Amino acid sequence: MKGVSARLRYLFGSSRGLVLGTVALIALTAAFMGMLSGPMAEWGVRDFWIRLWGMDLDPAEREGRLIFLYHAFAMAVIAVEVYMLTGLYRMRENLRLVIHILITVGYLSAMIFGLAFAYWGHNWVFHGLFLFGQSLIFAGGLVLAAALWPWDKAFRLPADTPYWRLKGGVDGERLAVFIMAVATLISAVYGAVPGSFYGHGFEVFLSEDIIRIPYHTPLELAIVGHLHIMLVDIAVAAVFIVSRWVDFKGWPQKWAMPLNIIGTVIISVGAWMVVPFRDIAHKVINVGAGFLMIASVFLAIYVWRRQIQVGLARQGREPRLAGLGAKLKAMLHDPLPWGATWLMLFMNIVVTAPGVYMAIKLDMFRRWLLREEKIGLVGHWHILAFIIASILLLYYLHLAGVQGKARQWLGWIVILGAMTATLAANVLVLKRVFVPEILEQPLVARTLIVMDIALSLFLVALAAFLIWRLVDLFKPQGRWYAEWQQPAFPPLYEEDTP
Repeated sequence: MKGVSARLRYLFGSSRGLVLGTVALIALTAAFMGMLSGPMAEWGVRDFWIRLWGMDLDPAEREGRLIFLYHAFAMAVIAVEVYMLTGLYRMRENLRLVIHILITVGYLSAMIFGLAFAYWGHNWVFHGLFLFGQSLIFAGGLVLAAALWPWDKAFRLPADTPYWRLKGGVDGERLAVFIMAVATLISAVYGAVPGSFYGHGFEVFLSEDIIRIPYHTPLELAIVGHLHIMLVDIAVAAVFIVSRWVDFKGWPQKWAMPLNIIGTVIISVGAWMVVPFRDIAHKVINVGAGFLMIASVFLAIYVWRRQIQVGLARQGREPRLAGLGAKLKAMLHDPLPWGATWLMLFMNIVVTAPGVYMAIKLDMFRRWLLREEKIGLVGHWHILAFIIASILLLYYLHLAGVQGKARQWLGWIVILGAMTATLAANVLVLKRVFVPEILEQPLVARTLIVMDIALSLFLVALAAFLIWRLVDLFKPQGRWYAEWQQPAFPPLYEEDTP
């Protein structure tokens, strides 16, 4: 019993254990719900799975089910990010404990009961528990904001610090994370308000289904704004997580953090403007996104330079004497930090560039079938979500102690899998640009095969990693025990992990 108690305290009482449990639950839920996907339907698996588990899938309620599914995954991903932030940033221990309790009970309640309500009949007690879970997560966010309060004298920075410091020693990066947390809370309310009107002037819908309707109600516009800004806030949180992981400091950090603050504020205000000022809101959002993209470039410059320095030092070579090939090899010697920052930049290729192109060529897209435009919008959001998940997974592979050849294999599978799958998804989104409608089927078939292979390799790598962690959990003095004894998350280059 003592061994079971220790493992439970690790899984539910430490930031590392909470991340592991949440990642495992996300993976299991994705695998379970993946049985309802299009390919599974073609192979006859979907109908068998529905009968096996006694699921109630009324076609008329599809939109509602998808909304619950999206929220289930979103709540869990937010929980992962909160656990990472509590492990990376200094805060008072009593507040960290309260955050963990609220977030854990909240996301589990929202995820379990939300999916039960959506897919196994409509027990309204489950719906109430789903809302209760979301309320706890919101309360946890409030406590997180309080724990990150940048003007707390206990967390001031000295005058000789290499990090961005404001007047009085206020930690500039801590201020940026605090603003992100507050913006996320406001954005959550932005979606909760229209949701509270359900059945009283507001009905469930998917954003891609109303794009060609000329008039939208304020409640519909609020949902559209909520959808966009919450995904952006999750992305910004991932940037701060990577920043602390790599111990981001020096002149790149002092330039990047003010840009992150400006970008977060502008893009949040732009999303909130969707209801009163729909016509100009997207332009404001694009300006904010520009600031955030420039900040990510500074982060990438810092990480790639550090990768080169560390890689050459391990080879015993002087940086000034190394050639371009040697520096490139050194930069890529550890795929995890390099991949996390590369995917931030690659996001502009597979998310920003296609989005801008669709906006410029909107008249052309409007001449296509509505189905094609909907595919473009849904693909755009899913690609962004998948890239964010890949960045977080790369960090967690490091946090979980993946070393040696396993670190190389898993890291490159995640990076190349994310790149291949998202590039293939963009071909599907923009297929009518390349071929006429009558000739598109061969392109679609081949692209789907490429995307399915990339996603399968990604998921197999994730499954192998989680099986390794499950086996480790049964060892008396396994990796889990060492993580339990070391609650803090040390920066990458300080611990010089191979």
